[in-house]
Amino acid sequence: MTKPDDHPGVAGMLCFSLYSASHAFTQLYRPLLDKLSLTYPQYLVMVSLWKRDGQNVKELGNNLFLDSSTLTPLLKRLNIAGFITRTRNPQDEREVLLHLTEKGRALQGQADHVMHCIGDAVALDAKALDTLRETIDDLRNRLQAGAG
Repeated sequence: MTKPDDHPGVAGMLCFSLYSASHAFTQLYRPLLDKLSLTYPQYLVMVSLWKRDGQNVKELGNNLFLDSSTLTPLLKRLNIAGFITRTRNPQDEREVLLHLTEKGRALQGQADHVMHCIGDAVALDAKALDTLRETIDDLRNRLQAGAG
């Protein structure tokens, strides 16, 4: 049996390190995204659509690791804000296609500043950043495989 003194506390827990780093990222992003009238999850949707416009909701959800119950209200708000359109696929009515509007495309130029600010704050060279991201992605994939 583990004695209380043997437990590492939160500082020794990998999950806490990831959680607190995620929290720090959120705090860093918030004022930058407030200027764009976006939340962080909305920003992720926009970045995904700037990379590949015309995705369907299922593809987007898979790419962002979000289920439709989380994604649908978020997409509705982006639609109301005039950044995207949501239309049924004429070949498959069950599928909802997402497209950027002119306003949504124009937002990309304003959002470029966000990535530069985050990059400056992270202060890692490209190789270290790639290695860290690959390690975290691998960890996420192993955790998902273990949970499923």
